[in-house]
Amino acid sequence: MGLDNVAVQWPRTGRFYDPVAPAEFVDFGELVEHEPAAPSPAIALADRVAQTGTVRVTAFTELVDLVLGLKGVLYATDAAAEDEDPVIDPDGCAWIAGGLERFIDAHAELGGEVTFETATDVLRKAIASGRLADQQLRWLDGRIEEMRDENGDLPAWSFSRSELDVLARFYRRCAERNFAVYADF
Repeated sequence: MGLDNVAVQWPRTGRFYDPVAPAEFVDFGELVEHEPAAPSPAIALADRVAQTGTVRVTAFTELVDLVLGLKGVLYATDAAAEDEDPVIDPDGCAWIAGGLERFIDAHAELGGEVTFETATDVLRKAIASGRLADQQLRWLDGRIEEMRDENGDLPAWSFSRSELDVLARFYRRCAERNFAVYADF
C-alpha cells in the first residue's frame, strides 16, 4: 500500500474529513507545459496531484523527516500520538512547504538530482552557518547513523528538485487555501 497525503477540508465538519475536489489542484497537471524537460517522476507526481488531490509520499518520508528534523512528519504522528486523527493542519502544511522550499533553493548549487549525500551536504552547510552549529552537527551525524540499514548502508534514494518542488507546492497550496492533509496509510 503506502502512505498517501490527501488534501481535506479544514476544519472537519462532521465525523469524517471531506476530501478536497481535485479541481483545486488541476494546474499541477500543467507541469510539462511549464517545464518541458521535467523528469518523468515529477510529471507523474504532478499528474497524480492534479487528478486526485493526493500525493503518494512513502518514498519522501525519510528525506522530509531529515530536512525538517523530526520523525513521522508526513504520517502526522504528532496528532496520532495525541489520539487525534492523523491530520496535518494548514499551519503544519505551511511549515512543511517552507522547509522544503528552503531546502530546494539551497540545493540549487548542487544540481537537479537530490541524493542522500547531496541532501546531507545541504543540511551541513545550513547548520554550519547557524547558531549552535556544533550541537546541531552532532545531532545530524546521529540522525544519519540512525538511518543506516541492517547492513550499515545509508539510504540510496534519488529525487529530482522538480519532484520535490511538486511536493512543496502541494503543501503550499493546502496552506494557502486553508486545507489540511490527512495521512492515509
